[in-house]
Amino acid sequence: MAKSPTTALVMHPVVREELVRDDHLQRLERAVRLISATPFRDPQEIGEDMAHTEVLITSWGCPRIDAEIIDQLPRLKLIAHLAGSVKGFLDDSVWRRGILVTNAVAANAVPVAEYTLGAILFANKHVFQLNQFYVDHHENRAPWSKEAPNVGNYGKTIGIVGASHVGQLVIEHLRRFDLQVLLYDPYVTPLASRDLGASKVGLSELVSRSDVVSLHAPLLTDTRHMIGARELALMRDGATLINTARGGLVDQAALVSELERGRLFAILDTTEPEVLPDDSPLYTLPNVFLTPHIAGSLGNETQRLADYIVAEIERFAKGAALKHLVKREHLAHLA
Repeated sequence: MAKSPTTALVMHPVVREELVRDDHLQRLERAVRLISATPFRDPQEIGEDMAHTEVLITSWGCPRIDAEIIDQLPRLKLIAHLAGSVKGFLDDSVWRRGILVTNAVAANAVPVAEYTLGAILFANKHVFQLNQFYVDHHENRAPWSKEAPNVGNYGKTIGIVGASHVGQLVIEHLRRFDLQVLLYDPYVTPLASRDLGASKVGLSELVSRSDVVSLHAPLLTDTRHMIGARELALMRDGATLINTARGGLVDQAALVSELERGRLFAILDTTEPEVLPDDSPLYTLPNVFLTPHIAGSLGNETQRLADYIVAEIERFAKGAALKHLVKREHLAHLA
């Protein structure tokens, strides 16, 4: 019988308390030799067991894993990151050494996609605007032709920018509705886009045809302000921009300008800066719905991250293929 891989938790103790339940620990202890249920704050605290450690379960509070640390972990085979992006956290020497990397990005995508689906359906139904009208006027003016022209979801066009984990999941959710879905992602072929359930188009075509534009691209050098004055000007009158990705994807000054004209609507879970200054017009504009970066995992949703990572480690211990590998060649296009 194969020996269980020696495994260490390296993260802030609060992360362990919040994300890792007792049943998670029990599953880990059946699958691997867990050095300690109490997490280490730094791999070098593992001590003598560093020479035998094959799996690191890392998360928030773990320092950057660089070549110096890797050299002290000669038997390391897997880093399972109990969080999202590993960029900036893992040195390239990890991949050069042939160490496998997995993370919980797919788990965190689930609540973001759920939030986005709700936002899309509410946007087309003009829920936020009609709520405010009802609160202000105490009237039912159905069919709302004047107050909410073009209200409803039937036959609307949804533009998804970025076939990330979240973007793909949103497209999957939208397949059950009577909606047309467009996708802009330069790394996805037209055939792959069709298989996802969307039509691949250029960014200009997407923003000009869509009733709702939802952003799911990573913030990279070439995606910063990808939604600028030109793209916003191309959007239809009454269209909605949803951003659950990164605030820097949007030229915020240009967005505010369009919103102040009253031509567009916006549902923003992320902005730049993340906490807006007190005098930001985005707080008070009636055509803006703001949330404080809540689309990602919150409350009991965070435990889904541990579910995914524990399942990955169980696969690794059995010699099965991992489902959520982070490949070196994809890093440049990941968040």
